Amino acid sequence: MALQPWRTGKVIRIENETPSTRRFWIEIPELASFDFEPGQFVTLDLPIHEKPNKRWRSYSIASWPNGTNVFELVIVLLEGGAGTTYLFNEVTVGTEILVRGPQGVFILPEVIEKDLYFICTGTGIAPFRSMAHHILNKNIAHKNIYLIFGCRKFGDALYAPELKELTRKVPSFLFLTAYSREEPGNHDHLVRIGYVHGVYEELINAATITDAEGNKQLPPANFYLCGWKNMIDEAKQRIQALGYDRKAIHQELYG
Repeated sequence: MALQPWRTGKVIRIENETPSTRRFWIEIPELASFDFEPGQFVTLDLPIHEKPNKRWRSYSIASWPNGTNVFELVIVLLEGGAGTTYLFNEVTVGTEILVRGPQGVFILPEVIEKDLYFICTGTGIAPFRSMAHHILNKNIAHKNIYLIFGCRKFGDALYAPELKELTRKVPSFLFLTAYSREEPGNHDHLVRIGYVHGVYEELINAATITDAEGNKQLPPANFYLCGWKNMIDEAKQRIQALGYDRKAIHQELYG
């Protein structure tokens, strides 16, 4: 895949999603349509260092292809992070930013023949929001889609109202949140207390069939992981321990 050129992007809208997370809409004026595959990312060249490779920051696209020249990024403010400090403190509507992309191979299969497990933490939800909306908007044939989002506290769940609404509307789509720093209680049926690992294991165990000889038949599935390294490393081990092949696991690392 040829490397995309640097283009001038213009920030046309900014919204706070949580106290530490912000949504940025960026327009590429020179293009009639900014075309990308759900799951891909863009790289921003920010004026924070003399060396180019010290200025570059990459973010997954949080929106889905819609035929326009605008895309959305969701970015968390990192303590001491030069890139996010600049984006939060210096960038306003109208700011121009150099953008390269789309890039990346963390994309959907051409034909979706198995259940999809999208497992994420933090802003790792961005590519899965893009993928889920794209599949449903385009009526792409699919099986079950499970979007499992690991958060610390209730206020951390990015895009939660939107994705809960999607769950209500689409029987094949299920959005589940796992909160590691909340207390057990009388929660919404889409909420789990703990980590993401218990959620996908629960779903897979419920869908596993045992035949007359006692052999277990796992539900055919592909797993997409995006977020912090510790979550991804543990998920890879647990998914393979369930009996899935390593080739069923796809990952995009953050941080």
